[in-house]
Amino acid sequence: MDLNGANMFVSVVQAGSLSAAAEKINVPLPTLSRRIRELERELKVQLLERSSRGIKLTEPGSRLYEYASRGIEALNEAQQAVMNDEARLKGRLRLSLPPAFDPWWELLGAFQERYPEITLSVFSTERRVDLVQDGIDVALRVGDIVHESMVARQMIRYRHVLVAAPALLERLGEPKSVADLRGYPCAVWTSDFNARSVWRLGEQVFEPKVVLNTNDYALLRNRAVAGQVLTELPPFLARSEIADGRLRALLPEHPMPEQMINLLYPSHRHPSSIVRAYLDFCLEQVSSHLRSGVGMTN
Repeated sequence: MDLNGANMFVSVVQAGSLSAAAEKINVPLPTLSRRIRELERELKVQLLERSSRGIKLTEPGSRLYEYASRGIEALNEAQQAVMNDEARLKGRLRLSLPPAFDPWWELLGAFQERYPEITLSVFSTERRVDLVQDGIDVALRVGDIVHESMVARQMIRYRHVLVAAPALLERLGEPKSVADLRGYPCAVWTSDFNARSVWRLGEQVFEPKVVLNTNDYALLRNRAVAGQVLTELPPFLARSEIADGRLRALLPEHPMPEQMINLLYPSHRHPSSIVRAYLDFCLEQVSSHLRSGVGMTN
């Protein structure tokens, strides 16, 4: 198989279209298109489905991309090692993070201070990206991992906390039990606006009086600090507000369910030295950036 053609194929998949790949690798579009067709003829399979919206991998194309991307990545690492760049960990790391994950941005800043020659490309989205199709090296995911083709490195466990501003509590009183929450305007996080909102508080299930639902934790935090709602937040997003008195943690004797943060990478791809450095750094530094304050379990 033509190695150069395989390299171009991998570039097309990672760029998402022939035109974007042509611009990225500085190859004329007709030349790139011809080389992909030649590769398909050589392998006697269709690798890409082309449309006005871009390209989509066929099943044979997905298999080729898995192996070709791994091989090309290994060759690039070998080239770096020969040129003595490996010790400096020079290259690009492509990450996926949920929005409003403020402490992780602080962690990424510390990572680049240690490895200044690593360029970060961070895709912030609630969508569960396809790591292979979207060209992501490592994705941060919250919750249980069931994807068999992924390797999960667990970082931390935590529980959301109920919070409200002192002003709201002065107006409505501080709840002493789960039943007391019925009198409070509540804001909830959701990714499905048609779903019924419930909070699991210890052994009890409570359906809050919802005045706002959103998939943006930053908005929940801002509305809570303003004294407008009672809400739930990941503890690391409420840490400073609780510490300085702008929010107060409620009903600690009724803890919310445990959550997990995992870092995922494809199981078929041997992690590069950059990916390994990132995973190890996160495991080392997660304590100082996330594991302090109410709601952290280990």
